[in-house]
Amino acid sequence: MEAQARGLLETEPLQGRDEDTVASADFPSMLSEEEKEELKAELVQLEDEITTLRQVLSAKERRLVEIKQKLGMNLMNELKQNFSRSWHDVQTTTAYKKTHETLSHAGQKATAAFSNVGTAISKKFGDMSFDT
Repeated sequence: MEAQARGLLETEPLQGRDEDTVASADFPSMLSEEEKEELKAELVQLEDEITTLRQVLSAKERRLVEIKQKLGMNLMNELKQNFSRSWHDVQTTTAYKKTHETLSHAGQKATAAFSNVGTAISKKFGDMSFDT
């Protein structure tokens, strides 16, 4: 009953049986000649409006390109700016900061370990030269 009350305001997608009903409906025979003429006129008007909007959009896109060229903005500059902005966004994330801290700490430990190994090797070579 509620679905019938909503009628044309139905927000649910069509079901298979609904699509079959719509596809099999003979809408032109359900319309009067006056309604057909009104719909044809509206169709022509909508097509004209769409054509006009496409022309306006095209003109605006050309103007946009002109302005960007005058300002020295090109695709490469925009890509660089987007990359820089994205990299900055990544660097400010908590995950990046934690990873950076962990890797820095690991790097410091690795440096200390290599230093100790180097010192031990040097000491061994030093001991070997005194033994001879």
